[in-house]
Amino acid sequence: MTLLEHLEELRSRLLKASVALLITTAISFIFADQLVEILTIPIGGREALEAIDVTENVGVFMRVSLISGLVLAMPVIVYQFIRFIVPGLTREERRYLWFIVPSASLLFLMGVAFAYFVMLPTAVPFLIGFLDIPTRPRPKAYFSFVSRLMFWIGVSFETPLILAFLARLGIITPQLLRQNRKYAIVLIAVVAAAITPTVDPINMMLVMIPLILLYELGILLSRFTYRQRQR
Repeated sequence: MTLLEHLEELRSRLLKASVALLITTAISFIFADQLVEILTIPIGGREALEAIDVTENVGVFMRVSLISGLVLAMPVIVYQFIRFIVPGLTREERRYLWFIVPSASLLFLMGVAFAYFVMLPTAVPFLIGFLDIPTRPRPKAYFSFVSRLMFWIGVSFETPLILAFLARLGIITPQLLRQNRKYAIVLIAVVAAAITPTVDPINMMLVMIPLILLYELGILLSRFTYRQRQR
């Protein structure tokens, strides 16, 4: 394909993903208020927040709707992304998309759930109670913090699927993943430190442990997919 054809293909994939995101975001408007209620549970409910700008609450409503729409549109976004980066899939490899797309969405939701049920209940009290200074966060800052944490934890949970898919394409091998395990752990520590909202080692370990387990799961899945490639 020429550069012009690649750009046209990219435009087409982005357009389809954008339409899906637009539709799911519009649907999310219906239950965005309930999502705001749920997301404020770790901090003690809406009454723990205080807005100081006239448009701040509207901005929070839109942000929550957009994040919800992104989660709902994840299957379409993943499909369009894979079809663009790997355009020359064989018929057998295209069948893997029926497994990859729902699995990627499920792993992302598992990461979001892990951030909400494990990370936020430990991180929020630590941050709010640090130095015993009374803190009343703004909705804009709180939901920005929550959405970033949940998004990047969700993305990091895609690790085993990415490793398995790369092994199926022959880009990496299970042996390579095993031999570089120690380097992967160092990289995971760096990623965990970047994602973790607090500076204490407990919260960092809460992120590192599942990421290491996901890396090991990726090695197991890559053995299966790489063996199929060899056959």
